Amino acid sequence: MTGTPLRVGLVGYGLAGSVFHAPLIAATEGLTLDTVVTSNPERQAQARAEFPDVRLAATADELFARTDELDLIVIASPNKTHVPLATAALEAGLPVVVDKPIAGTAAEARHLAFLAEERGLLLTVFQNRRWDNDFLTLRKLIAEGELGDVWRFESRFERWRPQPKGGWRESGDPAEIGGLLYDLGSHVVDQALVLFGPATAVYAESDIRRPGAGTDDDTFIALTHESGVRSHLYVSATAAQLGPRFRVLGSQAGYVKYGLDPQEAALRDGKRPGTSGDWGTEPESLWGHIGAGESPLTGGGRPVPTLPGDYPAYYAAVAAALRDGAPNPVTALEAAAALDVLEAARRSARDGVVVKL
Repeated sequence: MTGTPLRVGLVGYGLAGSVFHAPLIAATEGLTLDTVVTSNPERQAQARAEFPDVRLAATADELFARTDELDLIVIASPNKTHVPLATAALEAGLPVVVDKPIAGTAAEARHLAFLAEERGLLLTVFQNRRWDNDFLTLRKLIAEGELGDVWRFESRFERWRPQPKGGWRESGDPAEIGGLLYDLGSHVVDQALVLFGPATAVYAESDIRRPGAGTDDDTFIALTHESGVRSHLYVSATAAQLGPRFRVLGSQAGYVKYGLDPQEAALRDGKRPGTSGDWGTEPESLWGHIGAGESPLTGGGRPVPTLPGDYPAYYAAVAAALRDGAPNPVTALEAAAALDVLEAARRSARDGVVVKL
């Protein structure tokens, strides 16, 4: 990557902005974190401490007042702001990265995709878990035919958080677009669609388990794909015993993998990509197992080395798309397809029916 770095304005410096986007932007050759937008004095101080040269703005309007000084807008603010901020950025002539979910509805996501195409601008969605270590490993196993024909895909993103934290993510106000269905569900659904193609039918169960929680904290989604694969997807904040992250069953073998990709924990701990040669790696004790006829917990199967996770690849792809016209790493239309599933899941859970797509 040569030339002047592309100047990035980052809107939001909560969990998404400070833990994921800012460090990954700063670690990407060809990008520079120019401005952080947050009205919170503590977060402003945090941003300045972590990135001494960064400029600060209290509102997005301040950022949009000098769009000629920027090359890319990243929206990492609360979910309900994604559509209006992405619309304003595109109408101002700037490419946009939007954290997932891009919108509350598939129709809104498709409208944004149309606006970006009309303006000839990049619009991409931060689906970072396409670059999880276990997901990259599973894609490789499937591509190499190690499992045969995949029949069933089980994916779990479970946590044990018996006490709600509060905040907009757990709000019962539909305008906030909170709850696990749209939070972790955005990840597991996106991964299932990437692996096995479009879904034709959706069934879901969604509950509020914890006293004081305002929206779903324990949700199950079953997908039937056009390819014939069935996906069973679990997202929960109330799992007292965590199941395997992946259990994938095929005509020749199955793959079972426990544990989460280590990159989020590393970023939360202040570690940064590029500072060591072991980014995204995990110990052999956490490798998944492939085999047939016996559980890996009783010695069945053989360990499969987990590929390193690679969140930095997302922003490297964004920079390449802007500089060289390389492919968009995650399109808004792909995000809209996932939202079709999430909307169907919400309707299925509400009405107790299977929803056809």
